[in-house]
Amino acid sequence: MKEWTKEERYRQFNNKNEISNLYDKIQNSKYRQIFHIQPITGLLNDPNGFVYHNKTWHLFYQWFPFGAVHGLKHWYHVTSTNLITWKNKGVCIYPDCIYDNKGAYSGSALVTDQSIYLYYTGNHRDENWHRHSYTCLVNLRDDGTVHKYSKPLFGPHPSYSEHQRDPKIIYRQEDQTYYLLIGAQTLNKKGCVIIYKSSHHNKDFSFAGELKVPGFEDFGDMWECPSIETIDNQDILIFCPQHIYLENREQEYNHNGYLLGKMDWKNLIFTPSGHFHVLDFGFDSYAAECAANINDSKKAILIAWMGLPDSSYPSDNDCWQGCLTMPRELRIENRRLLQKPLEGFKILRDQRIDTTTHKLPQACEIEIHCQGNLNLLLFSKKDQTGGLRIQYTHHTLTVDRSRLHNHFNKERGEIRSRVLENDLYHLRIFIDTSSIEIYVNDGESLFTSRVFLEEDEHYIYYQYQGSIQIWSLKPAVFNEFIV
Repeated sequence: MKEWTKEERYRQFNNKNEISNLYDKIQNSKYRQIFHIQPITGLLNDPNGFVYHNKTWHLFYQWFPFGAVHGLKHWYHVTSTNLITWKNKGVCIYPDCIYDNKGAYSGSALVTDQSIYLYYTGNHRDENWHRHSYTCLVNLRDDGTVHKYSKPLFGPHPSYSEHQRDPKIIYRQEDQTYYLLIGAQTLNKKGCVIIYKSSHHNKDFSFAGELKVPGFEDFGDMWECPSIETIDNQDILIFCPQHIYLENREQEYNHNGYLLGKMDWKNLIFTPSGHFHVLDFGFDSYAAECAANINDSKKAILIAWMGLPDSSYPSDNDCWQGCLTMPRELRIENRRLLQKPLEGFKILRDQRIDTTTHKLPQACEIEIHCQGNLNLLLFSKKDQTGGLRIQYTHHTLTVDRSRLHNHFNKERGEIRSRVLENDLYHLRIFIDTSSIEIYVNDGESLFTSRVFLEEDEHYIYYQYQGSIQIWSLKPAVFNEFIV
């Protein structure tokens, strides 16, 4: 693998000619996805600025153009009318000023004044390479023009470490106030959320205080990508605690999860009603973002990065890395958060697959109704060796990818388990060229993972009581070379 210098990682990206050959090369990668958002070149990580406006879904992602490494981040823009099929629109935010001289980092979106406002972290490094984080603002107008504010809304707070980022904008009609939630780290290295507020969306933000979360004062050393969503009058604090080990997560130390509870905006207290819950029990899911402006108080729409910090993947050798998960619908039933695939994904179903051949297409959906124990082998060789194993026994669902040919990030563990609240009765599995998403019991649990398969790893074998259906899936993401 190429060793990247600091100069290479942080050089300015000027025009598409710089990456046109790289784009052509990447299209030949055997790991390219069919219905997932992925970078045109280089590296993709966090989803940003997810919002619905003028009958169009707008989504942005962190993008480094030149290779499969983290470097000078841009915001790349994609759009959809149905959350299923996506088109490239090109770069929206360039890191081209002093306040974001080392990257336009993650953030969120707000619709006001009939246009979209994008709030992001400007990652600034001084001559001694010390980090200074600024909360910056861009206005994406309906005519497609982009206005970048010359000054940030505010800079780093001196009472916290250099880790202050990922602004989430929330407008509360009840007190006509705009709140900005910032993922942060205290000076004694405890993860937290700090909050700024203003009566205006684009100026006069002042520090309101640190969010108090009783019982979680010592829960990881940094909280990334914080958000507070309200679904059916139930508040949810979503965040990514780092450098903490959790049960059934083996050696993984970066997580994406949530707390159900009640938010007191006046006193900035989020009172949890239970334990921290992992959003996704698979190997590769992080930095989840819920869409703004969906105008439905009964649900949320979530998308996440199908990857993890401090990780590498086999596609790195093809000069690209990362993709986003399928968008998911979140609802609360019986004080439980359920995550389900959007109904619209059924439009991608193409041909019914004869299960007796045991061979899986490159992209497919598998639906299983079952009762009792389950032993499902995916991506095995024809002789039933290798593969990714999904087993259910003694109320526990286990996903094991240790037998696949390509191992990656195995120091974090290759087995994930989840004790189910109810007996297993339903699985809906979405397979793309290099990923798998497993929805359990109509949204009770979810396992998302990258898989990088060889040509002979495409067979399915199973033991269970019930029924199985498999459909091949049509392409849904159009990877035009647009910068």
